[in-house]
Amino acid sequence: MLEGTLTAMPDRVRGFGLLLGELGADDWAARLLGDASLSGLIGEIEAEAERLLDEPEPELTDDLFRLFAETGDRLAYENVYFAKRKRLNAFAIMAWLKPEKTSYREALRLTALSICDEYTWCLPAHYGEKRGPYGNIDLFAAETGFTLSEMSALLGDKLDAELRERIAFETERRLFAPFLEQGPYPWEKLENNWSSVCAGSVGAAALYAIEDTERLARVLERTQAAMDCFLAGYGDDGACVEGYSYWQYGFGYYVYYADLLKRATGGAIDGFAIPKVKEIALFQQRCFSCGDTVINFSDSPQRCGIFMGLTMRLRDEYPEVAVPHASLREPYAADHCGRWAPAIRNLIWASAERAAVAKGAGETGAAEASDKIEEADAAGEWPTEAHYMADAGWFMSRYAAEDGSVYGFAAKGGHNGESHNHNDCGHFLLHADGEVYLADIGRGLYTKEYFGPDRYSFWCNGSQGHSLPIVGGALQAEGAERKAIVTEASVSDREDRFALELSGAYPEAAGLLGLERSFAWRKEGTPALTLVDSFAFAVNEAEPVGGSGEQIIERFITFMEPKLVKEGILSLTGSRRVHIEYDAAAWRPVVTSRSDLDHFAEERYWYTLDFHQLDGGVEGGRATARFAFVFQEEAAKR
Repeated sequence: MLEGTLTAMPDRVRGFGLLLGELGADDWAARLLGDASLSGLIGEIEAEAERLLDEPEPELTDDLFRLFAETGDRLAYENVYFAKRKRLNAFAIMAWLKPEKTSYREALRLTALSICDEYTWCLPAHYGEKRGPYGNIDLFAAETGFTLSEMSALLGDKLDAELRERIAFETERRLFAPFLEQGPYPWEKLENNWSSVCAGSVGAAALYAIEDTERLARVLERTQAAMDCFLAGYGDDGACVEGYSYWQYGFGYYVYYADLLKRATGGAIDGFAIPKVKEIALFQQRCFSCGDTVINFSDSPQRCGIFMGLTMRLRDEYPEVAVPHASLREPYAADHCGRWAPAIRNLIWASAERAAVAKGAGETGAAEASDKIEEADAAGEWPTEAHYMADAGWFMSRYAAEDGSVYGFAAKGGHNGESHNHNDCGHFLLHADGEVYLADIGRGLYTKEYFGPDRYSFWCNGSQGHSLPIVGGALQAEGAERKAIVTEASVSDREDRFALELSGAYPEAAGLLGLERSFAWRKEGTPALTLVDSFAFAVNEAEPVGGSGEQIIERFITFMEPKLVKEGILSLTGSRRVHIEYDAAAWRPVVTSRSDLDHFAEERYWYTLDFHQLDGGVEGGRATARFAFVFQEEAAKR
């Protein structure tokens, strides 16, 4: 079917037209340079390129490559690998925008040749199942092929013919030949970011590089099937259980590929027309509490900038997509992986001229695009809304008070066998004005062990590092069968309610017959969250709950040091103050400072606030824990 579609469109867009439409690449560059809304971003890219001109080309060595196998360390090799991609991006963008400066073109040539000379484009952590002489096609090998193919098309004769031929040669032998001859690859059936990034990159590169229609169709048929698997990993609610940054990554590559394929086929193949894709597009605005503060369940950062290009492209398809304030734009240098696809689209798709240029709408279209951006700047915030995402079991509520403060509450159900899973059924977050009062630690340092059998010994992955009960010394267990059952999810103007049955997430050793956790989120004046946990145990007077000397510990995670106000009240102090109210006759608070390594190997610090159940808390096989988290009217005094 695909071959027929492609054959029926002999005049399908090729080369840079796949990305830019009918306007020439030089004309596009001139428009971008004249776009005031992009001057800050272009300035950041130019400053990065100038800085990198003075630095030598980094070298990937065999010693660095072997470190992962020998020690489990990923960063040493990856830091150099990604530094090379950052150089490639900065030099390529500036060589396109300012071709008169020949130093950019020469630096680009040297970096591109260096990447073409690499032993493999695959990371050591993914090298594993070697297929062909250049290793596995992993996320980054696929991205590199996409990057070089699109870059070559965009710059055209600004690159010398020898370099363009070398790019085509390396992409063929490292990407297309193994894909067609050594596949299928395991990621073609995965229901997570791997299927979209790998397949989207291979498919996008093929649209640029493969001229034979039959061969191109063979590639696209498989990349389309992999994209179907990617979408199957989402429920109809559009929630990304891997976390926001993986929405930005995985869904981003779905969009980059779908956009190119839609243009290449004249709209005959439209990946945006699928109803579920619209819900996935709306996930971004459901995943922020205030400003850049993320509802960061799973392997997600606590704060994240917005890919404005991706957002504006989605807004073209779905008017319901919120365009956030321009100040939330992801800075150019923030992407530590140096990914070309979002970097170039954050210029082109976020341009105030783009709608007119891409759609031939003239000055009226440009004005409409500019108005959209100005409206978003004036709004300044994400929309006030509350959602229950039933397939993922996520609940979020964003509340704007009359005084201008914005508060966020989120909790999750789901199960403990998700992609990038944390054992966190029932975990919750509490934010205000972009500050995090009750927290998710966020993703940790990626090592061999992080994705191995010891994954849940890491604080950020196991339930010990989440705001969850510890029952009889038992933590939540991993596996898809360890799940939450949502019993209530309701939204109203004054109060939202969310309740779950969590006993199934704990091992049998916990001795639980039932564990209901319920939240009541009051959205009037200064808001308050009430949490009630109801425990039911098999009655066995011969031994305590869970067979250990410990009964129940209610644990909460925070980056703010809890302070005792008086018996029965602790406080968390940011720009506002949150009082934590508890029954002092039933619970004894213990505050412990903790630390671990974050995703970038930097030490981070947080606190566990543990409420230890006092003797006699379990009566007749039942126990109840009640805590209230109340924002105070006055701002905290610094």
